[in-house]
Amino acid sequence: MNTTRLVIGLTGGIGSGKTAASDYFATLNICIVDADIEARAVVKAGTDTLAKISEHFGPGSLNPDGSLNRSWLRDRIFQHPEERRWLESVTHPAIRQRIIDKLADSDSPYSILVSPLLFESGQNQLTDRVLLIDVPEALQIERTMMRDQSNSEGVKAILKAQMTRDERRKKADDIIVNNRDLTYLQSECLKAHHHYLKLAEQHTKTQA
Repeated sequence: MNTTRLVIGLTGGIGSGKTAASDYFATLNICIVDADIEARAVVKAGTDTLAKISEHFGPGSLNPDGSLNRSWLRDRIFQHPEERRWLESVTHPAIRQRIIDKLADSDSPYSILVSPLLFESGQNQLTDRVLLIDVPEALQIERTMMRDQSNSEGVKAILKAQMTRDERRKKADDIIVNNRDLTYLQSECLKAHHHYLKLAEQHTKTQA
């Protein structure tokens, strides 16, 4: 990405510990941009993006209060792949622009873009380096079932729809295997933080 500050992409599958990792980086005063938050922001009531969605899909796409009817839309695009592609063609550019704006406003030594679909969405193109929070699949399933009170079949279905663990590992620059406790994860994040501070200094010099 063409910016004067280093941007780290942080990703991982469901139940990997992305949020715990990004929360810890935030305590180190690092700017965190969350793609999921920006994705929700672009379809808030009153936005141009939501207006386009309601015009395309009709009144069923909105709740009585004017907000996006997510469950209705989810069912619609699941049944009609071409509608999903249309929706992505409208929302992805808007999300991308919000991410770019937030990263441009950062005043920390480096910034972190958190995105579960970093590679799938092409948002990795906005980063200089990717940190993967990795976890064995069995542990992924166990953690997600505990967190969401869901069954193993449901979690496995989500995993099947996501990029595989091996694919993520091949694409990542840095990997933290989050198979222990929170203290361990934070200690590994701290090591990565010191590494990124050095890289950020070098990055700034090359951009000068």
